[in-house]
Amino acid sequence: MTGTPTLTLNDGRALPQLGFGTWQIEDENAADTVRIAIDVGYRMVDTAAVYQNERGVGDGLRDSPEIFLQTKIWNESQGYERTLRAADKCLARLGREDVDMLLIHWPCPGKDLFVETWRALIELREAGKAKSIGVSNFREEDLRRIVEETGVTPALNQIELHPGFQQRHLREVHDDLGIVTQSWSPLGQGGAMDNDTIRAIAGETGQPASAVILRWHLQHGLCAIPKASSREHIEANFAALSFELSDEQMTRIDALDGPDGRMGPDPSTLD
Repeated sequence: MTGTPTLTLNDGRALPQLGFGTWQIEDENAADTVRIAIDVGYRMVDTAAVYQNERGVGDGLRDSPEIFLQTKIWNESQGYERTLRAADKCLARLGREDVDMLLIHWPCPGKDLFVETWRALIELREAGKAKSIGVSNFREEDLRRIVEETGVTPALNQIELHPGFQQRHLREVHDDLGIVTQSWSPLGQGGAMDNDTIRAIAGETGQPASAVILRWHLQHGLCAIPKASSREHIEANFAALSFELSDEQMTRIDALDGPDGRMGPDPSTLD
């Protein structure tokens, strides 16, 4: 296989299905790390205001304007006017006039500002500052509310998703609404690679455990954004594009889902 497969967003744009995540990559290291990822073959990079590495990420992409760039509005910037200002600050740090995808990082239901924040993202798209807009960590009720109140459906919802926490109901909601599912922490913060089933399939395929997990995401039609710091790990993750899992192997990984698999914050309580 050659090239990165893409998913078609509900606005007609193409999203690379395997992206590069930059959470916990320090700003001073971000440019070099992003350049390595691009050299390996990644065509999408994810960052966020709260990661405090947008300057470095933008630096790393200076000579690669074709790379799909995605960032996020942080919780404290929610609200219509604040979001507009926050987006301009994101663009300034990135050194860009626009981004390919702009997301609301968390719904923060206790603040009850995500609808007007979404209206601001619609305005930013109309102004050409974000080519596509979406959300992150939104629950079914949050998604349905912004669609009902604005008439605009997010292009994607970036959610915690890995073999131990597969979010099957929310994925069905996404399919119903025409929203792409993007997986953050797709390797279960690295823990999924130590699972006996994953190790066994890695042995059967002759592939890195991380690539096995990411291949599972891809074959389920998900977009995955693994983070890695070293070239070795960046390349191991990218190997997900070089092979396929059998139906039987996919079924074995599907069986790893658990009711208590969430590792990150609960969107219902984070504000």
